[in-house]
Amino acid sequence: MPKYTFLAFTNPTSPDKEAEFNAWYDEHHVPDVLNVPGFVSGRRFRLAKSQFPFNTQEPTHRYLALYEIETDDLAASLNEIVARAGTADMVMIDAMDMSTLNAPVYEEIVPAVQAEDVQRPRRA
Repeated sequence: MPKYTFLAFTNPTSPDKEAEFNAWYDEHHVPDVLNVPGFVSGRRFRLAKSQFPFNTQEPTHRYLALYEIETDDLAASLNEIVARAGTADMVMIDAMDMSTLNAPVYEEIVPAVQAEDVQRPRRA
């Protein structure tokens, strides 16, 4: 079955809404998304203080939700998110800035590789 990664880059609407945003995301939104067929896991991240020095652009989002999807019908899973948003199955709040949401989906082309499984070349 094909595997995908759904990345939701988000921001709260204002600093005074940040605690509400994080509580809602952790306690309600991630579980609501995981109730959608095809979504198998989810986790959240906050932008780290240290960033990769070769970035060509400054990050614009402070938060990232990463969801793993396994489905033969990606479009149906994504459309179900849209259908549920704003209903009792996926309550939305005004603490999330929908005007800056960026949510790309990527298809897995190489399974995860663990560092311990890679033979590292010796350096002189």
